Parts: sequence; structure tokens; C-alpha cells
Amino acid sequence: MARPSFSFSLILIFPLLFHLALSKTLKRDVKALNEIKASLGWRVVYAWVGDDPCGDGDHPPWSGVTCSLAGDYRVVTELEVYAVSIVGPFPTSVTNLLDLTRLDLHNNKLTGPIPPQIGRLKRLKILNLRWNKLQDVLPPEIGELKSLTHLYLSFNAFKGEIPRELANLPELRYLYLHENRFSGRIPAELGTLKNLRHLDVGNNHLVGTIRELIRSDGCFPALRNLYLNDNYLTGGVPAQLANLTSLEILHLSHNKMTGIIPVGLAHMPRLTYLYLDHNNFNGRIPDAFYKHPYLKELYVEGNAFKPGVNPIGVHKVLEVSDTDFVV
Repeated sequence: MARPSFSFSLILIFPLLFHLALSKTLKRDVKALNEIKASLGWRVVYAWVGDDPCGDGDHPPWSGVTCSLAGDYRVVTELEVYAVSIVGPFPTSVTNLLDLTRLDLHNNKLTGPIPPQIGRLKRLKILNLRWNKLQDVLPPEIGELKSLTHLYLSFNAFKGEIPRELANLPELRYLYLHENRFSGRIPAELGTLKNLRHLDVGNNHLVGTIRELIRSDGCFPALRNLYLNDNYLTGGVPAQLANLTSLEILHLSHNKMTGIIPVGLAHMPRLTYLYLDHNNFNGRIPDAFYKHPYLKELYVEGNAFKPGVNPIGVHKVLEVSDTDFVV
């Protein structure tokens, strides 16, 4: 069967684009974006010309604003304003953009808390607020973002406990909470997230044990990367951890963990990077680890292992770029 020609595709698409151009932008979104415009710095405002964020006959859509048709109106579906030195509190008017699917304000100088009204953004899939100066506790209303797949809150100054309401996000795949001031225990409820692939809570003030996190059979079924480094975790590495058969990266460096390393971890089929350094582990590393077909790096220094325990690979800082996951 012959494929549709390029010209035929244009015939189908052009009426949609024409309709989008002629449609009016929902007043709710025009009001919200103009309120945001009034609160932002000059680096953004100079590129936001006119009153309609989706553009009109005289002006193009505002930079960083993506609009789509919803019935007879245009609505704002994406807002990406990053690395432009926005100063001040989180713009609460953003929470009136009820059709947002992506909100990216990373690498600015936002301060204060995330407002509880964030829970209004029911269609939001990606929330990226990393590299700001946000603080205070995370509002439990963040657990109302049922469509969320990517949550980036790293490199801020959030404090308090990680809200267990995050376990109410059934589509969540990537959770970045590292480099904050979170305290208390990691909610074991996160283990119920069936789609979670990446969990990073490193460089906080968290306490507790891994056994408290891996409490039930079948938890974290899709988890590939687990970063627990640079906290105050105690206890040993539980044998149950080997049940996370999708795990590729396990980062436990710089905690206060003790005990021996169970041989079961060496049979995790996808384990590629294992960081145990700077804890209080003892005993030996089972030979099975050195025969693992995929294990590229094993860091062991700064422990009480018996003589003869050797690392695997060259010691370097492992970074998984956010760009690997943002869609």
C-alpha cells in the first residue's frame, strides 16, 4: 500500500494550523501568563511581546510557551523558562494553567516553598525545578499530580521528610531529590510505584535502614537506579535487595552502614555499578562479584573489609544526566 505523499500530509495538517492561528487563547491562561510576566525579570519579559502568550496576528507566541487547541480555544500546555535568572518566589499564577503538561523552571533563583496549589495541575507530566533556591517542606498536594512521570527537585534547599504522598503518583518514572536537606526516613511506600525507574535521594540528611525501605516482596519492580549515597543510613545490606532484579546502579557510598555484603547481590542479573565505599562494611566481597558478567565498577575503599578485597574499575564520580530521561 502506497504511503501518503508529503503534499497530502500538508493538506491534512494545514487546516489544523489555520484553526489554531485563528482561535482565541483561553482568558484564564492569558491572565495567568500576564501575571507571571509581571513578576519575572527583564531577560524573560523582553522576549514576551504582546498580551497573548499564544501569539496573535501581530506577534508570535511567547518564547518558552507552547499552546494547543482545546475545543474552540488555545490553551497553554508547556511552559519552559529556565536559566534566565528568575528571582523571587515560585509564581503561584502558574497553578492556574490547568492544561499544563510540562513545567520547566530549572536553573533560576526561585526562593520560598512550592505552593500547595501545585496540586491543581492534574495533567502535568514533567515538573523540573532543579537548580533553584527553593526551600521549606514539600507540600503533600504534590501527590495529586496523577499524570506526573518526571519530578526534578534536586539542588534546592527543601527540608523535612520526603512526603509519602509521592507514592500516589502511579505514572512516576524518575524521581530526583538529591542535594537538598531532607531528613527522616525514606518512605517505604515509594516501593509501590510500579513504573519508578530512577530514585535519587543522595546528599540529604536521611536516616534509617535499607531493610525498612525494602519491606515487602515485589516492591520497586521496575527500579534501575537507586542512589542512597551521602546520608546517615545505618544497618546492613539486606539479602532482600537482590529481589530488585532490574537494578543496574546501587549507590550506597558515604553512609554509616555495617555488616557483610550478601552474595545474593552478585546474582542480580543487570547490576553494573555498585558503590559501597566509605561505610563500615566488613568481611570479604564474595568471589561471585568478580565473575559478574556486567559489573563494571565496584568501589570498596573506606571500609573494614579484610585484606585482599579489591575494587573493580577506575574510581570516578558517576553522573547520570537528566537529559537522558527528559522526554
